[in-house]
Amino acid sequence: MNDQDESRNVDDVRGSSGGFRPVHGVGLGTIVIALVAGWFFNVSPLQILSLLSGGAPTSQTPPAPQSTPTDTNEPQVKFVSQVLRSTEVVWGDVFQGMGRSYQDPRLRLYRDSYPTACGLGQAAAGPFYCPQDRIVYLDLGFFDLMTRQLGAPGQFAHAYVIGHEVGHHVQNLLGILDSVDALRSRSSEAESNALSVKLELQADCFAGVWATRAQKERGWRFEQGDVETAVNAAAQIGDDTLQRKSRGTVVPESFTHGTSEQRVSWLKKGLDTGDLKACDTFGTGHVGPANVMGTTNL
Repeated sequence: MNDQDESRNVDDVRGSSGGFRPVHGVGLGTIVIALVAGWFFNVSPLQILSLLSGGAPTSQTPPAPQSTPTDTNEPQVKFVSQVLRSTEVVWGDVFQGMGRSYQDPRLRLYRDSYPTACGLGQAAAGPFYCPQDRIVYLDLGFFDLMTRQLGAPGQFAHAYVIGHEVGHHVQNLLGILDSVDALRSRSSEAESNALSVKLELQADCFAGVWATRAQKERGWRFEQGDVETAVNAAAQIGDDTLQRKSRGTVVPESFTHGTSEQRVSWLKKGLDTGDLKACDTFGTGHVGPANVMGTTNL
C-alpha cells in the first residue's frame, strides 16, 4: 500500500492526556478483571473499570484532542492512515450506490488511556468504536499484542481489525446499532448476548466486503498469505477460543462476539462476495433486524 493515499481523519493524541486523570487503584490486574468480566457478563470493560475505581458508570464528554500531525515517517501510523483512507473510499462508493452520503469516521491514536464519549478508553480493552462520537480508538500497541500474545501476526490481520471497527461505523450510519440497542433493552441477557454476536459477526463480514472491493476498485493488492493472516486473527479472537485460554472452559450463553468458526465464516463471506447484502447475520433477508429494514433499503 506504499503508493496509496492517506486519510485526513486520523488524530494522534499519544502525546496528550486529553484531560484524563488517572483512575486511582486501577492497575493491570484490575484491567484484566474488567476484560474477563466484560467477556463473560456482556458489560463494557470501560464501565467495569469505572466501578472498580469507585466511580459511576457514566459517559464522559472528552475535551477537544490536543492532536499532533500524523508522522508519515512512522510506518505503523502511515499504514493505519492508508487503511482508513481505503475504507473511506470504498464505503463512500457503496453508500453512493445506495443513494446515500457516507460520513467518514475519525480514527484516534492514543496511548494507555483516553476519555471518550462512551467512557474511559483503555488500551487493555483493545480497539473499539464509539458511536456517540463516531470515532475509532486505537492504541498501536495492540498490534504487538496480536502478534506476541494472540498469535495473530501480519499487516492484513491489523487491517482487518480497523476494517471491523469501521464496520461498526457503517452499522451506526445504517441505523443498525440503534435498532439493536432498542431490541436489547427489552431482551433477556441471553437474547441480548445473541444480538451482540450478530452485530460483531456482521462487522467481520463488512471488513471482508471492504477488503475485496478495495482490491477490485482501488489498486492495492493482497500479497501471498495476507488473507490467511486475517482469517487466523478472526479465529484467535473468537469467544470460545478466548474463554478456553482464560479459564479452560467455554460458556456459550455468555458469548458476545461469536465463536472462532463463526467469525472466520462471516469474514470469508464478505471477502468472497464483496456484497453488503451477503452480511445478513440477523437472518432477515436484509443487513439488519426487522425494524430497521425501512431505513437500510437493503
